[in-house]
Amino acid sequence: MKPSREPETDPEDAARWEAVEEATELLIDGNPHDALYLLRMIVRADPRNPYAFYYIGTAMFEVGRFDAAVDAYEAALRLSPRYMAARVGLSHSLRIEGNLDVAIHHARKALEQVPGDGDALFALGLALASSKDRVGAVRALRAFLETHPELEVTLEAQAMLEKLGPLEEDDDN
Repeated sequence: MKPSREPETDPEDAARWEAVEEATELLIDGNPHDALYLLRMIVRADPRNPYAFYYIGTAMFEVGRFDAAVDAYEAALRLSPRYMAARVGLSHSLRIEGNLDVAIHHARKALEQVPGDGDALFALGLALASSKDRVGAVRALRAFLETHPELEVTLEAQAMLEKLGPLEEDDDN
């Protein structure tokens, strides 16, 4: 998962972002367990820090605890309902947990917030593919590729598209 955005100019929001910076570095360095330790301390000190809950979700995702990731992303969204990265992370975690309808709902809700968002399109494409909506998945993944994502995820999307195969409308052209 890619890191969240930096906060806007609200001083309280900036302080909450600053509080999680060391933990985010640990995540980037591949130390999710150490990051979790710090993030739990941050939540004890400030239970209204949506960034801490988001990164707890990210760390839980990294260690394969998708149920706990869902809980953490939901907590972040309760505190900050428009937190895009948390909504996209929630969608991915729900998909992996097999809650496909809810995963699709959250990916679409993210796209309502920010139409054309690449991360949300990718989450939607994967959730639709998992739910066997081939046409929807192909459309979402193609739209995702038009956002010019990073190479690794581009290759993943292209492999998924190859697996899904062409649409009938492709044959009409």
